Amino acid sequence: MSDKSIHEASSLTLSALVRARRTIHEFTNEMPPRELILNALDAARWAPNHHRTEPWRFYWLGPATAEHISLLNADIVRRKSGEDAANAKLRRWRAMPGWLAVTCLRNEDPAREREDYAACCCAVQNLLLLLWEAGVGSKWSTGKVTQAAPYFDALGADPKTEFSVGIIWYGYAEAVPVQARPALATALRELA
Repeated sequence: MSDKSIHEASSLTLSALVRARRTIHEFTNEMPPRELILNALDAARWAPNHHRTEPWRFYWLGPATAEHISLLNADIVRRKSGEDAANAKLRRWRAMPGWLAVTCLRNEDPAREREDYAACCCAVQNLLLLLWEAGVGSKWSTGKVTQAAPYFDALGADPKTEFSVGIIWYGYAEAVPVQARPALATALRELA
């Protein structure tokens, strides 16, 4: 196969993968293999990043840390929406099979920090696509709890040196939502 043919074949596969990936809201109880997650995390790090800063930090959360963060989130929901909403959210979060947290290193230069955050988002997208390719669904959450000081304490992260990119829940999908997107013309402006 020529280099051009290899490139065309991989482009078609990547295009199909990008279009097929969905945010998963309901997961089975089965946990994906540890090696699969490690391989996806390792490959996700190859995201573009200006000056090769590699600003992402991944935290693989075990059951005790996931429970702690679920309780922190329930407290936030309780203060805003009451006990019933907090209990419903706690049940939902406790049902999430796998947990990763992603942070970005801070930088005193706002332009550099923005570039680093963009790189972290690219790494997360890589991760989501790699998981999907392996048959593992995911959901990227940036809820209020991910900005709270006790959340950083639970991670053992210093909010003075890192900020949250979000929580990634992962597992095997119970159901895959059907989704459509607006036509490209709604987002594309061609200039002379």
